Amino acid sequence: GSHSELEDTAPRIVEHPTDLLVSKGEPATLSCKAEGRPAPAVEWYKDGERVETDREDPRSHRTLLPGGSLFFLRILHGRRGKPDEGVYVCVARNYLGEATSRNASLEVAGE
Repeated sequence: GSHSELEDTAPRIVEHPTDLLVSKGEPATLSCKAEGRPAPAVEWYKDGERVETDREDPRSHRTLLPGGSLFFLRILHGRRGKPDEGVYVCVARNYLGEATSRNASLEVAGE
C-alpha cells in the first residue's frame, strides 16, 4: 500500500497515567502514550500548571521520555513543600486536535 492511504488522525491517549505513591528521593514514572498522525506532542500539567522538564530547563529533575511518559529522577520533597506532589494529566496535541489523559495523583510517602 502507498502512504496516501494513511489519513491524518487526531491524537488519542492509548496509555493513561496511574496514581503513584513514591518515597522521597526515589525515581518515578508517570506513564502516557499517545497515538496520532502526525505524531502528537505531549505536555504534562500538574494541578493545571504546565510541568517544566529538562527540555525547558536542563537542570530539571523531570524528563519527558520519547513515548510521552514523565520520568522523575528523584521525587523532590522538602520541609518547605512537596513540589512533585499533585494531580497530573498528560495532553497530546497535533494540528487536528488534542487529547487529555485521566488524572493521576502523585503522592509522596510519609517520612
